[in-house]
Amino acid sequence: MTEESTLTGQAPPPVRDWSTPDLDGTDFDPTLAGLMREGPLTRIRLPFGEGWAWLATRHDDVKLITNDPRFSRTEVTHGQVTRMAPNFAPRPGSLAWADQPDHNRLRKPVAGAFTVSAMKRLRPRAQALLDELVDGVLRDGPPADLVERVLEPFPLGVVSELMGVPAEDREQVHTWTREIISTNGVEAAGRAKDGLYGWITATIRSRADRPGEDVYSMLGGAVARGDVREEEAVGLAGPLQIGGEAVTHNCGQMLYLMLTRPELMQRMRARPEARGPVLDELFRWIPHRSSVGLARIALEDVEIAGHRIAAGEPVYVSYLAANRDPAVFPDPDRIDPDRDPNPHVAFGNGPHFCTGTVLARLQTELLVDTLLDRLPGLRLAVPAEQVQWRHRTMIRGPRTLPVTWSS
Repeated sequence: MTEESTLTGQAPPPVRDWSTPDLDGTDFDPTLAGLMREGPLTRIRLPFGEGWAWLATRHDDVKLITNDPRFSRTEVTHGQVTRMAPNFAPRPGSLAWADQPDHNRLRKPVAGAFTVSAMKRLRPRAQALLDELVDGVLRDGPPADLVERVLEPFPLGVVSELMGVPAEDREQVHTWTREIISTNGVEAAGRAKDGLYGWITATIRSRADRPGEDVYSMLGGAVARGDVREEEAVGLAGPLQIGGEAVTHNCGQMLYLMLTRPELMQRMRARPEARGPVLDELFRWIPHRSSVGLARIALEDVEIAGHRIAAGEPVYVSYLAANRDPAVFPDPDRIDPDRDPNPHVAFGNGPHFCTGTVLARLQTELLVDTLLDRLPGLRLAVPAEQVQWRHRTMIRGPRTLPVTWSS
């Protein structure tokens, strides 16, 4: 990557080191805020990998890049692009790294498990699981750690139900997924990936001749029919299994905001029928991850925001930054429950729009409704500054959320 290859009449921006420090609370990453002020297209170097990458932060540019076939995810797997995660071992079949038309071919075997109608079928089972967890919280009485008692086990149970994970294997699967999304080091993440993907391989093989509506049975059948190879089915299942972790921590941030902003809690309680738009605004606002996600590689020279991104150069987009673009979201740093329109990109954009969006929305809605409705007077049991936050992780959220209520 040469300096000259980036020019279209203006000097390229300097390369900024982004060390992704541990952040407590829901504060916006100050490094990302600085990059947004610097310009719509900047250059960054992350803790792992090699070289530097472009970073797009403007809403329009993020949507363009994520929906433009001139930017490839597959090409990233052929090198060591600068990145946040210590471990980089893309697996064949992973939707995250697939370009079209492979992306649609790989997504097809499991698409039926994530439709609106499938979520309607899942909803009663999910509600029953959640009610059982909240029953236990009420039975034991206050105080309680919502993360430990509800926010961790509920998404794990729902995703495991959807995927078809046997009850006796769920805790081990959860241990692996939690380690994979941490940034504790290459060795620990590698061991966890080996364990999880080995288990997934065995599970898919065992279901080749066992029809069912769960994802592992769907994938077992797809492999048996020759629709996808076994290694592709395994690579497809892993990120879906890990996805439950995001609901835990995103919803933890949302509840923390309600518990520390009385006007927000009052709005949620006063107008339960209108909670949906408020949750949508919280999806836009919360800093759901550290740093950035997965890169793309330019397949040809592309001009964006007055700079030429040369063929072969890596590009990141920041959905967090796009969701704070003042050109699209007036007063973007304010939580506005009545924001309309709200074209946020919290679930991504383009072909890589999150497969589990409908599932994540369902779980978040159930969690918020059930906890607010069944725990009257819900409030923090400790001062806000004593809430502990997750460190050394790609997904931000409270590690504990001690609460009490009017019993």
